[in-house]
Amino acid sequence: MPETMENGFQVAVDTVIFTLVDRDLKICLTRRDHEPFAGNWSLPGCLLRLDESLDSAAQRQIEDTLHISKAYLQQLYTFGDPERDPRRRVVSVAYFALVSKDRLTPNSLKDTSGSPSWHSVYALPPLAFDHAEILNYALTRLRYKIEYSAVAFELLPEEFTLRELQDAYMVILNDHKLDKANFRKKIREANIVEPVSRYRETGGRPAKLFRFRDDAQLETKARRFFP
Repeated sequence: MPETMENGFQVAVDTVIFTLVDRDLKICLTRRDHEPFAGNWSLPGCLLRLDESLDSAAQRQIEDTLHISKAYLQQLYTFGDPERDPRRRVVSVAYFALVSKDRLTPNSLKDTSGSPSWHSVYALPPLAFDHAEILNYALTRLRYKIEYSAVAFELLPEEFTLRELQDAYMVILNDHKLDKANFRKKIREANIVEPVSRYRETGGRPAKLFRFRDDAQLETKARRFFP
């Protein structure tokens, strides 16, 4: 059992892991097998070890949960209500992570009864502790961030169509009124994507594929992208 901070209170790391599947924004949840909230769903979390940083703990939790190494992470906020855990005083440092579905196993994306599993942010089961509050905060921050930066590309495969890129923004922002011409104009002006010499079959006219430019900055704040 790893050594943890046990004198007075404990420090936990809870992570909201987002992915995009079938034009839906989903998060990873785990089912609790013990009290409190036995049988309920919760965000993946772990206690901070004495010998690790907060970022390292969040990455460790992602590796343990999804069996993938390295994911885009951003620290969000510290949740420290004395009553957030009925057993003891636990301060939680929340993160959100962005993972492309291409890095996940097909079975994990289909099964919503096992643990861990993926659930739409727009149709969630009741969550344990204050995890609904953490999720809402993470979703707000993600929406704010993609309006000013290119982090949405972390949720896409390496190559994508402009339609898939626009769909990603519409799903995350929960806004299905993004104008196609205006969207593509802003993407061109941002100069963050480049075409590749391949196309995707769509059942009609093949769609040209693009990728995120290697020399483009993931964190771009020169202009507001959307709306």
